[in-house]
Amino acid sequence: MPKLILVRHGQSQWNLENRFTGWWDVDLTEQGVAEASAAGVLLKDKGVLPTYAFTSLQTRAIRTLHLALEAAGRAWIPEVKDWRLNERHYGGLTGLNKAETAAKHGDEQVKIWRRSFDIPPPVLEAGSEFDLAADPRYAGIAIPNTESLKLTIERVLPYWESAILPVLASGETVIIAAHGNSLRALVKHLSGISDADITDLEIPTGQPIIYDFDGAAPSGTRYYLKDA
Repeated sequence: MPKLILVRHGQSQWNLENRFTGWWDVDLTEQGVAEASAAGVLLKDKGVLPTYAFTSLQTRAIRTLHLALEAAGRAWIPEVKDWRLNERHYGGLTGLNKAETAAKHGDEQVKIWRRSFDIPPPVLEAGSEFDLAADPRYAGIAIPNTESLKLTIERVLPYWESAILPVLASGETVIIAAHGNSLRALVKHLSGISDADITDLEIPTGQPIIYDFDGAAPSGTRYYLKDA
């Protein structure tokens, strides 16, 4: 039976510093490296061995994928990178400390920006410190200047349906190494979570989530591999 493996990248430097990251490219911490490798060891120990991989264009997800595959003895499998698996774009919040932002704007406003389904943060101004217009990996891409989870879903799901699901339906065991919100978008879709309830879903770093598939549809509920 084909399986889908979802892995949120290990702890990043800005996770550690409690900063809004979004599309900004930051690397893993030592803890993040350890989390990624541990995910791969768990895959190997549980005999859930991926045969095809997808990830975003962001270093923390790419390195997580590579470290996990190396630890699982699967570094050789085919791999596709695509911007549509990137983290949600946090707009004008990018780079800001979350606690300081809450102190300035209030906990409730920051909760709305972070967790509401369809209210995006303020836009990132063109030419700002975190403007990615000159980043070569996004050449030819209409880079968003902010995104809600709803907007993130609107780019993730078409890619899922056109690029990833056919590979999974063909019998491959697919691993997706991505980000908290791009993975929340997939889990919302696959598990039928409502717009209201998705606000409470947190995806932990470095913990493989598994969906068993029967053809092109999930069979049963999602589970953490560590609990299998």
